[in-house]
Amino acid sequence: MIRKRSITLHGHRTSFSVEDDFLTELRTIAAERSISFAALIAEVDAHRPAGANLSSALRLYVLAHLKQALKTGVPASGWAK
Repeated sequence: MIRKRSITLHGHRTSFSVEDDFLTELRTIAAERSISFAALIAEVDAHRPAGANLSSALRLYVLAHLKQALKTGVPASGWAK
């Protein structure tokens, strides 16, 4: 189910909508990297292409992370390009 989430990024409230499975993966990635969930979301936000919405950028980040893990057997660290 898609749920809307609110978060503060760079001092401003914003929201994104992702499925529960994506949210779970984002939390897992943050824990693997020993960073906060908010820090991970801020990182994805900072690296998303101009005009891309945050929800899509988060889904693509999770996809890239999981593809890298499948390819190498090791989860990607940092921004997955």
